[in-house]
Amino acid sequence: GFYIEVSRRDAERVPTDYVRRQTVKSAERFITTELKTFEDKVLSARERALARERELYDAVLTQLIERLSALQATAAAVAELDALGSLAECASSLQWVQPQLVSQPRLHIEAGRHPVVEKFLVGGSFVPNDLDLDERRRMLVITGPNMGGKSTYMRQTALIVILAHMGSFVPADQAVIGPLDRIFTRIGAADDLAGGRSTFMVEMTEAANILNNASARSLILMDEIGRGTSTYDGLSLAWAIAHNIATKTRAMTLFATHYFELTTLAAEREACVNVH
Repeated sequence: GFYIEVSRRDAERVPTDYVRRQTVKSAERFITTELKTFEDKVLSARERALARERELYDAVLTQLIERLSALQATAAAVAELDALGSLAECASSLQWVQPQLVSQPRLHIEAGRHPVVEKFLVGGSFVPNDLDLDERRRMLVITGPNMGGKSTYMRQTALIVILAHMGSFVPADQAVIGPLDRIFTRIGAADDLAGGRSTFMVEMTEAANILNNASARSLILMDEIGRGTSTYDGLSLAWAIAHNIATKTRAMTLFATHYFELTTLAAEREACVNVH
């Protein structure tokens, strides 16, 4: 707290209104009525400030609740404007184009680009590429070396489809996109050991989910299926999954693989095409 400290030699000379509060080794400490009042005011200031802050906060809440519907509508409108403004800015500054949405099965992209990879490559070194899928051409078996761009090609397709379906312009020179109900992906190598699932088990669980739930109006991205087991087992699985999708599911499919044997699938199924 607060006090007036006087040496012991002078303690007997203090005014009569000084009240002794404490005796220490070489001094006496006194307090007065005025100082006690000031001390109480200072020490209780934090509690009173918090109480006042709470009082004001509750008063603001009370006023806000009375206008809650209008505030929520305003916030939703501002959020929508923010999202649309961001998409418009991207479309303008990054040379995106308006996609054409059609009712028939179609996925046609000219000079498509991955919007994120493109941004981080130096000097515009991203090479645009095309994609063409329709009723008669539903599966692309994609081969090529490591770091050749297979995964980028697949993911940019999914991003362009998502952007088009959410009402955005897309990173391409032209895009014609038919109706798609869902996008299924089997990409990457990851385990779930805590859940009792190895890399291979995760891969097979995701593949089974795709085979059981995809429809002819889905987009499927399969990247290196069959990696988590032996070569011939992996090849057998990749062939069986690709064959099932091509013959039964008939979804729009990008199927990247290092199993060159899968390229013979194009000779068996008219809707299957090899790209490199």
